[in-house]
Amino acid sequence: MKIAIGADHAGFEYKKAITEFLQEKGYEIMDFGTDSNEAVDYPDHAVLVAKAVNMEKADLGILICGTGIGMSIAANKVKGIRAALITSSFTAESSKTHNHANVITFGSRVNTIAEVLSFIEIFMKTKESNETRHQQRVDKIGKYEVENE
Repeated sequence: MKIAIGADHAGFEYKKAITEFLQEKGYEIMDFGTDSNEAVDYPDHAVLVAKAVNMEKADLGILICGTGIGMSIAANKVKGIRAALITSSFTAESSKTHNHANVITFGSRVNTIAEVLSFIEIFMKTKESNETRHQQRVDKIGKYEVENE
């Protein structure tokens, strides 16, 4: 499995730890920066990761900023992306089962790195629900994607 990962300056240290964690588990990582604590604009990295997932160059995207909110908003601007902000074990599981998230975001100022790693582990072990009600809702999300005119 290929995982695209990106962060802004607030998520840089978490990105390094997450990358090591995932590589130890045998995942292939595509790193879309940033590569330091120097201030950068989070949308730039979010869009790179989201496009890699959208174009099927990566199977999953992981994004980290201070809150995870900005990354989630920016990633969800890319067609076909279902980015979910993960803040708990419950959101890690339900974002996969109910929402079929293909990008997950985290806040380095919200959760500890130990929590984030445990949430990633839960997300990775969880299967998407094949219940009709969940699939219908995911399909509706795609239906409501609109192009700017």
